[in-house]
Amino acid sequence: MPLEINKHYKNSSDVQIALDKIQAYTNKPNRTLIGLTGGPGSGKSTLAKHLLDHFTTQQNAHVICLSMDGFHLSKAQLNALPNAEEAFARRGAPWTFDSLAFVERVKKIKHAYQQNDILWPSFDHALGDPIEDDVKINKDIKVVLIEGLYLLHQQDGWQESQALFDEHWFLDIPVDVAIERLAKRHMAAWGFSHQQAMERIQLNDGLNAKQVESSKKQADWLLRV
Repeated sequence: MPLEINKHYKNSSDVQIALDKIQAYTNKPNRTLIGLTGGPGSGKSTLAKHLLDHFTTQQNAHVICLSMDGFHLSKAQLNALPNAEEAFARRGAPWTFDSLAFVERVKKIKHAYQQNDILWPSFDHALGDPIEDDVKINKDIKVVLIEGLYLLHQQDGWQESQALFDEHWFLDIPVDVAIERLAKRHMAAWGFSHQQAMERIQLNDGLNAKQVESSKKQADWLLRV
């Protein structure tokens, strides 16, 4: 994580509140599930890593941060869809994830405290596909934070997701700021011009951002960093 981001988080009162909330949950007798939602480019993964890094420096912290990215439909699954071309073009939209599998896995995590370890998929960005059962949630983990776009989404099979979490946080970054971050990411990754990056975003991530933004009112806390 870039040094300037660490400095920014250290000066953010909302990040300190997040750390305090997680610390308090580690002292409760049961497992707590926290959902961290935000649009594309809002910084969910970076914030989750920052929170996890803080607690991994503590002995017996019992905190884990997960991503919903492992529930992307694989390229083979997308190819099998009748609208495969559209599915690839819109990969990252709520209907291009296995939402039902996500809900069932979160249910298992919710009820597995001190009973069973649970496995969780990751996503290999180099391959562009999920890796099943790549992360283990130990049975003694107290706080599970899951970050993703659609934890509060009310369509496309995500409807049960919201009720599975004890608390929902929404990373409330202005959409135009998040979109500009995405543009810079595309420019760096693929050598796009700014115009090319924005054209690509308008066809996919920009649409997803609007959907995610509409779910903000469902959150328990708007986290601003």
